[in-house]
Amino acid sequence: MKFGELKTAGHFPTLLAAFLYFDFSFMVWTMLGPLATEISQSLAAHGFHLDPNQKATLLAIPILSGAILRIVLGFLVDQIGPKKTALIAQGIVIASLFYGYLRGESITYNELLLVAFGLGFAGASFAVALPQAGQWYPPRLQGLVLGLAGAGNIGVVLDFLFAPKIAELWGWQAVFLVGGILSAFIFVLYTFMAKDAPAEVYKPNPKKLRDYLKLLRDRDTWWFSLFYAVSFGGFVGFANYMKVYLMNTYQVEMSAFGIEYLGEENVKVVAGYFGALCIFAGAVLRPVGGAVADKLGGVRSLYIFFGAIVVLAVINATLIHNFYLAIFILFLIMANLGMANGAVFQLVPQRFGKDMGIMTGIVGCAGGLGGTALIKTLGWSKSAFGGYAAGFLLFAAVVAIAIVGITLVKTRWRTTWGVSAGGRI
Repeated sequence: MKFGELKTAGHFPTLLAAFLYFDFSFMVWTMLGPLATEISQSLAAHGFHLDPNQKATLLAIPILSGAILRIVLGFLVDQIGPKKTALIAQGIVIASLFYGYLRGESITYNELLLVAFGLGFAGASFAVALPQAGQWYPPRLQGLVLGLAGAGNIGVVLDFLFAPKIAELWGWQAVFLVGGILSAFIFVLYTFMAKDAPAEVYKPNPKKLRDYLKLLRDRDTWWFSLFYAVSFGGFVGFANYMKVYLMNTYQVEMSAFGIEYLGEENVKVVAGYFGALCIFAGAVLRPVGGAVADKLGGVRSLYIFFGAIVVLAVINATLIHNFYLAIFILFLIMANLGMANGAVFQLVPQRFGKDMGIMTGIVGCAGGLGGTALIKTLGWSKSAFGGYAAGFLLFAAVVAIAIVGITLVKTRWRTTWGVSAGGRI
């Protein structure tokens, strides 16, 4: 399989446009995470002090709305085509970003929640970019095409690298301006580069609501939703809450790091850099997890990745009180979450090959709901106990439940659909 085939076997401008659309959308979707501290301080200066639960709610809203909207946009892709769907969604995202910028420091908490909901349309781009790119290419290139189109998880790393510095220099609202300008630029590029596949290349088969209901009655749909709620939910939840966690737990240590190595007390930027390091591991190792699952089988791989996450989460909750060790543990947690994402989607196409469009929306929604639950759990832990140990332990317990679930289904999977799936289960 050669990358050169992508230019001759399908429509490369559409593939590139889909990648750019998803990459920058994912960046916008998780934008509030690295800005949480700055926004909280801005609201406090105007007399509105966010408690840990309110801060968690603000961060959770785009993840929650993005999760639900993945199903909505996936349905629209079937009805009006991916390009129209993408342009409508991107228009709402751009409007939300510029509204946030124009309101600036005068914005209220309720207005921020509305903006956060609008950013959820960016997170739902997953259900648009992947089908649009995949429709142009033959089956032998689907893995490569969907891997490239779906590589947008790296967008969250860009947030943590640049958003805190932009906020420090020009204010947090400037990040919304930059995001709005970039999103408008991508909107124009996408308009001219992306095309829906013609009928001779891809014959649409619009799904009806009863098709979704049929899959929801299949117990394997719920098992895969649980596994992805743990893996992707853990990734996006920790990614969005990473800076808040680091600031609330290791502010003194990061302040010292900033003075020693950056020449100034720049704790928010330091938190962004270390957060980006941990998130980078999860973003880039997703394909590695898929490759490991191809070799060892998806079930065995999930045992390894989920088992490591349980141990690491418990260690972080009970034993780690040092900033550098915490970063190392978080790096490993995010790495295993990213690889688990790849392992889950090594299994899903083998079980639901004919219904991958619907399953992408359903399982993707479950992942977003898992991220929302994790963010709220961490906020509850901080509010109720003054720290995050309870949140990490509860997350470890949920992952352990997922491991039990794998044990319950593995024999049935391997002796039923796994027999003729064509890949290692």
